[in-house]
Amino acid sequence: MASSTTGLTRIIKAAGYSWKGLKAAWINEAAFRQEGVSAVIAIAIACWLDVDPITRVLLIGSVVLVMIVEILNSAIEALVDRVGTDYHELSGRAKDMGSAAVLIAIILAVVTWVTLLWPHLRG
Repeated sequence: MASSTTGLTRIIKAAGYSWKGLKAAWINEAAFRQEGVSAVIAIAIACWLDVDPITRVLLIGSVVLVMIVEILNSAIEALVDRVGTDYHELSGRAKDMGSAAVLIAIILAVVTWVTLLWPHLRG
């Protein structure tokens, strides 16, 4: 169903829906809360470190990406659970693939942090 709302009103409504989604993720998803706390700590460290702006953006971006992927994974899980609680191979595959995406994002963040900070830690 298409919305007839346009312009600034549409942007304000979209921001409200986005805030509602963030709030739902925080309230309902333990993994999102854990990753959120970790992200806040990592972002604080990235801002504190004496690194160039590009390095800082890459450090922060990698942890924010984990949060984005976790929200998408949670959305997939919620949709699958809404469709039905009976086991179905495709439902299991969708949930497993969403989880795999989160794992890959976390690995990317760790590799990014280690790669960019290794020279600073060695010397």
